Amino acid sequence: SRIDARASEATRLEVEVREARERAEKAKTAFLALESQIAGLDAGEKGLDSQYELAAAELKIADIKLGEIEIKLQEASRNKAALNARAEALEQAALESVDGADELLNSGDDTLIGSLATLLRIENGWETAIAVALGDAANAIAAKSVNDAIRAVNKLKNNKSGRAAVLLADAVYEQNNAPAVPPFSRAAFEVVNAPYELQNALKKLLKDFVVVETLEDAQEAIRNQPRLTAVTRDGDKVTSYYVIGGTANSKSKLEAKVTAEKAASERDAASAVVDQLKFELQAAKEIQKRATEKVDAALSLLYESDAELSAIAEKLAALGEQSRSSQAEAERLDSLLRASHTARADDERVLRELEARLNTFDSEPVDEVEVDPAEKERLNTLVEEKRAFEVEARLSMRTAEERFAAVMQRAEQLEKTAISERTARSRAMERREQRRREAHIANAVFQGVEVAMSYLENSLITAERERDEASLHQRTMEQEVQQVRHSLRDLGTELERLVDTVHRDEVARMEQRLRIEQIEQKVLEDYGIEADNLLNEYGPDQLVPQILHIDEDADPAAPAPVAKEPEAYVREKQEKRAAAAEKQLSLLGRINPLALEEFQALEERNRFLTEQLEDVKKTRKDLLEVIAEVEQRVQEVFSEAYKDVSREFEKVLPRLFPGGEGRLILTEPDNLLTTGIDIEARPQGKRYMRLSLLSGGERSLTAVAFLVALFKARPSPFYILDEVEAALDDSNLGRLLELYEELRQNSQLIVVTHQKRTMEICDSLYGVSMRGDGISAVVSQRIREAREDQPA
Repeated sequence: SRIDARASEATRLEVEVREARERAEKAKTAFLALESQIAGLDAGEKGLDSQYELAAAELKIADIKLGEIEIKLQEASRNKAALNARAEALEQAALESVDGADELLNSGDDTLIGSLATLLRIENGWETAIAVALGDAANAIAAKSVNDAIRAVNKLKNNKSGRAAVLLADAVYEQNNAPAVPPFSRAAFEVVNAPYELQNALKKLLKDFVVVETLEDAQEAIRNQPRLTAVTRDGDKVTSYYVIGGTANSKSKLEAKVTAEKAASERDAASAVVDQLKFELQAAKEIQKRATEKVDAALSLLYESDAELSAIAEKLAALGEQSRSSQAEAERLDSLLRASHTARADDERVLRELEARLNTFDSEPVDEVEVDPAEKERLNTLVEEKRAFEVEARLSMRTAEERFAAVMQRAEQLEKTAISERTARSRAMERREQRRREAHIANAVFQGVEVAMSYLENSLITAERERDEASLHQRTMEQEVQQVRHSLRDLGTELERLVDTVHRDEVARMEQRLRIEQIEQKVLEDYGIEADNLLNEYGPDQLVPQILHIDEDADPAAPAPVAKEPEAYVREKQEKRAAAAEKQLSLLGRINPLALEEFQALEERNRFLTEQLEDVKKTRKDLLEVIAEVEQRVQEVFSEAYKDVSREFEKVLPRLFPGGEGRLILTEPDNLLTTGIDIEARPQGKRYMRLSLLSGGERSLTAVAFLVALFKARPSPFYILDEVEAALDDSNLGRLLELYEELRQNSQLIVVTHQKRTMEICDSLYGVSMRGDGISAVVSQRIREAREDQPA
């Protein structure tokens, strides 16, 4: 049975050895295939490296160029801002300096050609010289004729708009014995390009002027031709009897226009440069973007290649480990197979010996021996024990075999776990070094798996160290890049702040300069001292005298205080003294040296005003008495007039409203000076109503009744009625005409009307009619005479 077990075990081991060798062969074949594949990838990897390096170099060049353009753009932007501010200031100054010439140009007069500053074209650099030579004419305007110029000047006088110089386009220039121009100078008219109609006037203005470079040339020109007037490029004027020069605080319109035009041209040039730099910046950004895309694409390809190489390296390691484990397993199984064959051969030899001994025993006669039952029982017991021991041994051997199989399986699992750990560690390697190391490992594996494994641990340690160094270097570089970016951001913010500060400082300097000029002017007006003399005599470098204070309430017998020596100027101390002095001065009020004379004058005026006040009070008392008398008389007159008008109104209204009644009511009967009058009427069949509640015709009749009552109560020689009967019907109009007949007995009525019946009772008619030629004519007709001339 042991031989049979050995045979079955040997058969199983042969099958496992064959399978292990087959697995090792397959792993080796796959390893060689992957090795050839990784060799091709490594060759392509070099091309990707060069492509990435070229893209990175292009990106670096693009970044450098972009930085240079940004720096240039910032400088150009600052220059543009400064020139823009200067041009705007000059343009604003030109707009603010409005005089009579500007008023004339803005009036829209067609006879004025324009400003001389805009019509002339002067050679560059000679503007100041020509402005000095022209004098007041530099700010002149051009007119077509002398009549137009006189009319423009009269307009300025009438409007009180200032003064203006007017250059005549119809001027006549006759060439006479003009002085010769020295060779080192030029005639002033030669540097001026003027319109044709103004050339004669300019020749007359500039005929005795020459332009020179320096004052020495001007002196020489005057020495050669005393009749000439020489003007230098800087605006210094030299004649034979006086010299004018120096620096001017104000400029003529001609110089201001040229300066403004230069500033505008410089601003436009700066704007063009800024626009060009912006265009170049945009192009550089596009180039940088394309270079970045190339770098990203190359880096992406490198990452893909790294991933592919890493995957192949992992497969190579797995196949190498599989081949090595399969080979080791085959060798282990082969040794077990050989041990099994040896044990089987021993068992067969023992079996043959036993068979031989059995045959020998079978051939020999067997003497029946009496066997002791006790011995037999002992032997049987011994046999039982041996058999039990054999079974236990067999069980122990099977348990050991199973344990060996479990240990082998655990070993395989541990080997796989080790492979996974090694794979995980290889993924953490730095990619660049990992590709080279794995290629080296692949070549080493091709030469021998055992040699590669000996160097694998060292390569892993080296790769980890280099990876850590590379990671540390990468973090350092990222920190530096972040710091540089923060620095660039801070510098940009600081640059903007400095630009704003420079602009603010320029404005502050201008304001300070204007403030200093105002202070100098105020000092000159208040104290009559120039600023330089004031600083020399009372500046901070002078000693400050100490004021001796004398107490008026002090004892006269006490010794007089001793005057203090002057001390050095200390600003804080003097400011405190000035503040205290100003406070005391404000308490004292203004000091008037003529206070005594003013007091006497004010005393006399007070006495005069007191007398006048008494006269005014007396006059007021008299006036109050007169007012009281007048009010009394007014109340009496008003009361009488109201009674008469009310009486007549009550009589007249029933005539216009047959069967009706009317009355006048005072709103404040107790105060006749402020009272009003309400009119109430009651037509037939209605109740009393105010005037505002009546209909239109009723209101007209009531108003006419009130007028007629006034006329009868206080008759007048003339009455003028303007269409008072326009809203009346025929019956009411007839009643009103009866009142007209009564009024015309003692007064003359002038009636404006369109009513035919009213016209029929009048004495004369007057009307306005339009003739055929469109001219209005007054038509009159005496109706009384016409009626008398008619036959009965």
